[in-house]
Amino acid sequence: MNKKVKYIDWGLTDYQEAWDKQEAVFNETVALKTKNRTENTELEIPNYLIFNEHPHVYTLGKSGKPENLLLDEQGLKDKAATYYKINRGGDITYHGPGQIVGYPILDLDNFFTDIHLYLRTLEEAVILTLADYGIKAGRYEGFTGVWLDADNEKARKICAMGVRCSRWVTMHGFAFNVNVDLAYFKNIVPCGIDDKDVTSMQRELGRALDMEEVKTKLKGHIAKLFGMELI
Repeated sequence: MNKKVKYIDWGLTDYQEAWDKQEAVFNETVALKTKNRTENTELEIPNYLIFNEHPHVYTLGKSGKPENLLLDEQGLKDKAATYYKINRGGDITYHGPGQIVGYPILDLDNFFTDIHLYLRTLEEAVILTLADYGIKAGRYEGFTGVWLDADNEKARKICAMGVRCSRWVTMHGFAFNVNVDLAYFKNIVPCGIDDKDVTSMQRELGRALDMEEVKTKLKGHIAKLFGMELI
């Protein structure tokens, strides 16, 4: 039987606000799991798939290097962008309008307790979504995320990933470039990789995409791959 997962679209949400809301849901989920274990209760553990977009923001993961942000405080103001150091894996990345940012808050005990398989499954959902639009994508050995032409010098990244997992509960997730302004990536060394390009669906297809249509296809692939029933 497919596991019920609550799908929520927060729309355009300030990064700090989204992080705080994520933390609250994540902590509540971990607390329920802990209670079940320590008090022998059988409380239902909720699962969430959250989509949103963010105003221009740069985020640096735990293993990231601050020097991979190429803007100073004034430069950030000039670009109307904010900057946060956060508790996910990975290096620096950019979020902005026209990018689907996905935050699955899942109890992997309901699916599979393998963080590498979790990342590969999210990547596969993005790869299948791109295939729906005739874009051939894949993985780049040694790196997370989804890439185009990963096997040659034209390699370019279209989806970045960085997750946190505690007691097999996940948070943070992926950033999928649909209609995003790619100029903002020039202000960072994306994911700490200084010799690879970044792209978007809009750039590859030469036209703006319907964000709602892409979200529908993406969440459908995620649900099927994980065995979810989105509610």
